[in-house]
Amino acid sequence: MSPSPAQATLASAFTLADFDFELPEALIAQHPAPERSASRLLDGRARPPTDRVFRELPDLLQPGDLLVFNNTRVIKARLYGAKSSGGAVEALIERVLPGTNEVWAHMRASKSPKPGATVRFADAFDAEVLGRCGPDNGLFHLRFDGSPFDLLERHGHVPLPPYITHADGEDDVRRYQTVFAKEPGAVAAPTAALHFDEGVLAALKARGIATAEVTLHVGAGTFQPVRTENLAEHKMHSEWFEVSQATADAIRATRAAGGRIVSVGTTTLRALESAALHARREDIVQAGSRDTDIFITPGFDFKVVDVLITNFHLPKSTLMMLVSALAGYEHIRALYAHAIEQRYRFFSYGDAMLIQRPHLSARTAA
Repeated sequence: MSPSPAQATLASAFTLADFDFELPEALIAQHPAPERSASRLLDGRARPPTDRVFRELPDLLQPGDLLVFNNTRVIKARLYGAKSSGGAVEALIERVLPGTNEVWAHMRASKSPKPGATVRFADAFDAEVLGRCGPDNGLFHLRFDGSPFDLLERHGHVPLPPYITHADGEDDVRRYQTVFAKEPGAVAAPTAALHFDEGVLAALKARGIATAEVTLHVGAGTFQPVRTENLAEHKMHSEWFEVSQATADAIRATRAAGGRIVSVGTTTLRALESAALHARREDIVQAGSRDTDIFITPGFDFKVVDVLITNFHLPKSTLMMLVSALAGYEHIRALYAHAIEQRYRFFSYGDAMLIQRPHLSARTAA
């Protein structure tokens, strides 16, 4: 997705090094908080920021706001197996092709299997290698001998991020999944939503805060590092998303009533802003499903999202660029410095922060 001229001009003022920071390894969360809503929440809307607990979120939002979640469900996308020659294979399923037994997958092996080869996974089922596919032919097109979702559920492993060092266990099956996960297809969790539990959802409803859903199947590309100092040269990964007509209508009604659109996580934001690119003005977002490779950097013209709930992201990542685009580069730098000083927990199992677009007044931050 090409940036607008204004976005390209502002983004060109930044290089990859501008989004780097030093993070003590001890702050990389290896396990979730004992209770979902007991995570810390950095309220970054005010200056200086305020340290809170996530279960306080309903009191920080306003009646009439619309909270939008990503209802994707993480699949057990990591598989271990062997080629017919006996060589070990590790696969990470990137995408299940709708209506088929076929998938796209990342595969690691001492020697890549060729088209026509068979890989046996978990000593339980076979997959035929159909060829290479995806961006730059970097993925493998496989055909399973049964339903991919069923086979992954029985024989796969939770696809924990690369910075989590323990093997997946039963706690990860439960906690690396949102309480409202519905549509299977993600290989990484929409992590800002992991903090929500039934108590927080009930409190939001009682406060008059409406909710809506989108689906964006998070791919492994979310962890892909940016390798070019010139941001314009980075090739963004692609992910499938869907925005229902009901959600599009809810967004339009909220705006008409003067409410704010609050995105739960960067994946929801990517879906909403992608759906806005070709929408008619009166619709705000265009309902439907498609792929998106939107790359949000400072200078991006946000059409939908006013407020964002998000975890703390990897240095030099596209998500650091996204949050800097939303809340302002210098403000994000200050928030991250505060989070490190106050020993917040980072990344997927870490804590969260609440930020907003700078145009929102101090009155609406209350």
